Amino acid sequence: MIEPLLSQKKKTRPPVWTKRQLLNGIFYQLKNGCNWADLPKDLPPYSTVFWHYQNWCEDGSIERIETALHGKVRCANKSKKTAVDDLDHVCLITAITLRN
Repeated sequence: MIEPLLSQKKKTRPPVWTKRQLLNGIFYQLKNGCNWADLPKDLPPYSTVFWHYQNWCEDGSIERIETALHGKVRCANKSKKTAVDDLDHVCLITAITLRN
């Protein structure tokens, strides 16, 4: 889902880190609000993650990812909300019926 939204760079050599690992580092920093240098050691080096984050921000990739993820979450929440609303409606009808 996210791969097509990222810009393609010139292939100079095989990448050491996958795009998934880089995105995990970016998402970790954005979610936790920590300093880039405080990324956990199981993620790529912060300088690499930050470099990709800057480049993807400049070319609009990060904004495209945020928009796509936001739309997916809204659709998921909309379907959940409908199920909850239906359940609430059934509970309300049951409560009214039991009172009478």
